[in-house]
Amino acid sequence: MTDQDHLVLVLKDLPVTPGVYLMKNQAEKIIYVGKAKNLKSRVRSYFQDNKDHSPKTLILVKQIRQIEHISTKTEVEAFLLEASLIKKHRPKYNI
Repeated sequence: MTDQDHLVLVLKDLPVTPGVYLMKNQAEKIIYVGKAKNLKSRVRSYFQDNKDHSPKTLILVKQIRQIEHISTKTEVEAFLLEASLIKKHRPKYNI
């Protein structure tokens, strides 16, 4: 199974609940942490052909090899968890 095949499966399995997503590179290092009120919709948006993506986002997407998620009960929980994970891991693409 290729990395792309794996990502397609992950995207299909994402829930439509609030939560946090962790994007990892080939070395399995977290390169971005994000939050969403709908995980499936938000993560999928990175992989749609969109000319509105910033140059930073385009570079990020090329480096993604794994995506993990943590579902939360509310958007507030997702916000707090995202902040905590960013402080802990200091991902390259989170400013």
